[in-house]
Amino acid sequence: MRSGFRWRQGAGDASRAGTAGARRIAWPRSLAAKRDAALRPEHLHFVHEEARGGVLHCFVLDCSHSMLSGQRLALAKGLLVALFDQARMTRSEVALVCFGGVQADVHFGPAVPRWWNERWIEPVGGGGGTPLSLGIERANQLLAQAARRIRTRQRWLWLLTDGRSSGLPSRPIATDHVVVVDFESGQVPLGRCRQIAHEWHAEYVTVDALLGDTQADRPNAS
Repeated sequence: MRSGFRWRQGAGDASRAGTAGARRIAWPRSLAAKRDAALRPEHLHFVHEEARGGVLHCFVLDCSHSMLSGQRLALAKGLLVALFDQARMTRSEVALVCFGGVQADVHFGPAVPRWWNERWIEPVGGGGGTPLSLGIERANQLLAQAARRIRTRQRWLWLLTDGRSSGLPSRPIATDHVVVVDFESGQVPLGRCRQIAHEWHAEYVTVDALLGDTQADRPNAS
């Protein structure tokens, strides 16, 4: 797990249509190689295949009441606008699943985002409980459907949350790569996002680090 993330580095490697170099992680062999140790790059095994289908990034957004504290949800929506803009430039498909209260719904996609992303992301509201399991289940269904349509498409799941939920669902099986974006703030952090990333063998990144990367990738960034 890393402290920072570069969209174009990760998505660019996975979206090289028609090349034999595009790879996805073979998780059973990778987990067998690491045994009880922390997952390291040398443990990773890959399945080599032609990524003719490009990349699908499924964002799972926590819209629960706790995300309203400290403007976390507003920050998350701003980050989504930036990530959707980057997906548009690389012609990557995206989907957005929002969970909060007692439900989880698909708000967008899968589709290549357009320039008006901010207009429809801004009205997304929040409140209620944190049905993390429902959100992950809905995202997994969406990714499984995408896998049946285009077998060679790379499937990424991004979980945007402060981690303040009860229970820990299993790692979604229909995804090639998972990124957990930590929105937790406060003097006494629970560290749930890091725990989720550890249990899922996922990439962990804080929202501050990811925001720095997206801003640095903009053409007018200094």
